[in-house]
Amino acid sequence: MPILFEGIRPFRRAGALRDVRAGIALAAMNIPQVLGYTKIAGMPVVTGLYTLLAPISTFAIAGSSRYLVVSADSATAAILAGGLAGMAPLASAKYVVLAGWVALLTAGFLLLGRLFKLGFVADFLSQTVLVGFLTGVGFQVGIAVLGETLGMEVHSRRTVMQFIEVCRGLPSIHLPTLLVSLAVLVVAAGLNRLAPKAPGPLVAVVGATAASAMWRLSAHGVATIGTLTGGLPHLRFQVLPWEELLHLFPIAASCAVMIVTQSAATARVYAARHSQRLDENQDLIGLSAANAAAVLTGTFVVNGSPTQTAMVESMGGESQLAQLTTAGVVAAVLLFFIRPLAFLPQCVLGALVLLVAYHLIDIRGLLSMRRESPGEFAVALITALAVVGAGVEAGILLAMILSLLRIVRHSYRPHTGVLIPDVNHTWRIVPPAPGAHTESGLVLYRFGAALFYANAYRFGDEILSLVGPSPSPIRWLIVDAEAIVNIDYSASRAVIALQNHLARLGVELGFARLSPSAKADFNRHHLSEAIEPSRIFERLHDALHAFTNLQSAT
Repeated sequence: MPILFEGIRPFRRAGALRDVRAGIALAAMNIPQVLGYTKIAGMPVVTGLYTLLAPISTFAIAGSSRYLVVSADSATAAILAGGLAGMAPLASAKYVVLAGWVALLTAGFLLLGRLFKLGFVADFLSQTVLVGFLTGVGFQVGIAVLGETLGMEVHSRRTVMQFIEVCRGLPSIHLPTLLVSLAVLVVAAGLNRLAPKAPGPLVAVVGATAASAMWRLSAHGVATIGTLTGGLPHLRFQVLPWEELLHLFPIAASCAVMIVTQSAATARVYAARHSQRLDENQDLIGLSAANAAAVLTGTFVVNGSPTQTAMVESMGGESQLAQLTTAGVVAAVLLFFIRPLAFLPQCVLGALVLLVAYHLIDIRGLLSMRRESPGEFAVALITALAVVGAGVEAGILLAMILSLLRIVRHSYRPHTGVLIPDVNHTWRIVPPAPGAHTESGLVLYRFGAALFYANAYRFGDEILSLVGPSPSPIRWLIVDAEAIVNIDYSASRAVIALQNHLARLGVELGFARLSPSAKADFNRHHLSEAIEPSRIFERLHDALHAFTNLQSAT
């Protein structure tokens, strides 16, 4: 049964003030940012602010993550705009209705994901690829706003092409825009360093807005947000013909896949960083409810945002109370302060996003990974490059594939060895090289993974190499099956074939320390009929004693 306010409870009075401060700062940074996402989505500008009302509040109430911010996002905004292209003019009433239905269908897909418990996809995102993913996102969003901070137009939506455009346009930098951007960076970063508790981004936004109004920066070529329509959104819903709905299903399905993977990846990073227990399936309910709230309040599909989540954390937020505070601030802005917002320079957004991007790029983590595990460093680097080169969607997909491949690789090439008792009657493992044995005539062989079709023949080949040329003929080979939690059909047939082969060589095959699940597989696949029952032992020492007694008897 869903549990409400899980992202806030237990409520800590000491942290509430930090959450409120972080929520105010998030609103200051997010208001201009979601306006940019709204342009990407092709929606009326004010609808971006609506994503910071009902959707962000709904997830704060129904979700599990204490940190994940759910609102407008560049990835789903781009999917929406690409899918609706040609169906209606951008920002038209018809376009808004279509976008609302995409959000509603997306909510339905996410609810189905919860019913099928697809939240487990987060378990396949390793810490390695998460570091690479967020580093890639940091470079992506940082490059995306370089044009804004320098006062030049960038037309490409691909990160690499954006960077090339910026490099080519360096001679045409707009100096007043650059100076405003630098001032914002100095104020926000300086306050963050000198007075960490001060809302540096909020101070920068208010100061930049006041300076723009006082000195008429727009007259000097500094682009501003422009006039917006105020007021809270109205509840609305409009029926569409079935033919149009059919066209929206694939768009909504693409948005749902992006939301599940990106939100899970982002929530998992911050849950791990702050030792939080995360319920990914509860988050799917929250994400579904947030998108349903989006359609009812006239806005578009929402997603868990890595950038905005990083903003909350960097400002000291510790729970969804910060996001509820953001919703309150945005509501106040829509009701009372919408006019001053028109003076806000667009480059302020770019400068603040650059700061967030800097915190997302985990160079220290990558260097640590390179020292300790070059292979995992390569995986993280490939993930980051995929995000930068092909986009967030490709980066997340690759992250999941690489994580799964690492799991498969560990299962395909598990740790194996020959067990040898030492003077203290404990076991040490030596490499399974030909000639290695536990004692004369006996090999206790450890296999460190479940037996399945991909590694079964590797298992057999290694055992055959151990019973080959040896100072003394091997009579028993006992498999330490502690790590073999299950055996599939293909592997069981390979074990039976191996047992027959060993029997022809005069070697008896046995098993020790079978788990209950492995014993069940033994019975189901008839391995208990092929393997002599007296050669199945509860403990390794039982096998050793049985072999010693046999040797003594002969």
